[in-house]
Amino acid sequence: MAEEQKTEEEVAIHGDVLETILSYVPLTHLLPACFVSKTWNAAVFSSLSRFNKPKPWLLVHTQSIRRPHATAFFAYDPRSDIWLRINQKQPPQHVSPLRSSNSTLLHVLHPSNFSFSIDPFHLTWHRVNPPAVWRLDPIVAMVGPRIVVAGGACDFEDDPLAVEIYDISTRTWERTESMPATLKDSASSTWLSIAANTRTVFMMEQASGVTHSFNPDSKTWYGPFDLRPDRSIYFSVITCVGGNLIMLGLLGDAEDVNYVKVWELNGESLEFGKEIGVMPTELVEKLKGEGTSLKSVRVSCMGSYFYIYNPGEPGELVALEVGEEGWCRWGSLKNAAVSDRSRVAERVVLTCSDVGLGEIAKLVGSGNEIFTLLKR
Repeated sequence: MAEEQKTEEEVAIHGDVLETILSYVPLTHLLPACFVSKTWNAAVFSSLSRFNKPKPWLLVHTQSIRRPHATAFFAYDPRSDIWLRINQKQPPQHVSPLRSSNSTLLHVLHPSNFSFSIDPFHLTWHRVNPPAVWRLDPIVAMVGPRIVVAGGACDFEDDPLAVEIYDISTRTWERTESMPATLKDSASSTWLSIAANTRTVFMMEQASGVTHSFNPDSKTWYGPFDLRPDRSIYFSVITCVGGNLIMLGLLGDAEDVNYVKVWELNGESLEFGKEIGVMPTELVEKLKGEGTSLKSVRVSCMGSYFYIYNPGEPGELVALEVGEEGWCRWGSLKNAAVSDRSRVAERVVLTCSDVGLGEIAKLVGSGNEIFTLLKR
């Protein structure tokens, strides 16, 4: 008996060996391992900090364009390179279009209410009174503890450039200075690319690069700024990483794309700091999908991870990781949420969030969600 116990102790897995093994285990499967023992719990967290760190997840939401507008929820974990379907027993019901903004913000605007969700898995939805001005396609951005809703007003509204700010802490709306008159013909999310940090929201005309910024604290507009480092750019989008602005531009024309480039700009002066990278030609071709042109792109990002896609052909995604030393790692992945049916019958909305064991625990603890691993 003593000899058997000694043998078991000799083959016990611990230390670097255990942590290395755990580094290959998907994040969703590491949660149960935390409860095996104190040793395993410590090994899980040590492995996540030393060997294979969590990376921002891409979250894909689909919504049927037909009543009752059923939704589905998918997730891609780049750490483990797996797609998951998150099965919701009580998925949220939205009768209006589901939209995303600032990568993490999901929102729905209805005549009777404004709903939004900001947690990684969108477990919690906040339903509040709608803005006073009725809008069809507004710009919506979260800036610190406020949500800015601008433009996109219906034709019968007096001011198509109206701006309202919702304060999350006081649960109140405030009307403020309207958008600059130069944005009159492009004051909607269809024509403007939006980026926001904790202090400022930036709005750039995708076709021209003309950009304005708005500070909700001072309620002041700034600009216009010309964000065109290369005159051959025919379409561009922006996003925020930390305090800086990241711009992705398509160069050439829609029928003959020469390059897809990424730049970093100073978040205060909007001066171009450096060119981050150039998308490989084969990935540009993948973005086109079954089409022959590339008219526009969208970007969803968190930290140093960027997911780029063609809204007209969302079946293929291009991933970009930028290292602190300035290196770029490009790749592509199939969008598991997109099928032949979804291309014509569903709206596809992307968000991106930091996901760790804490977020996985909240999702499992909610009692409503179960992960299903999708075949590659």
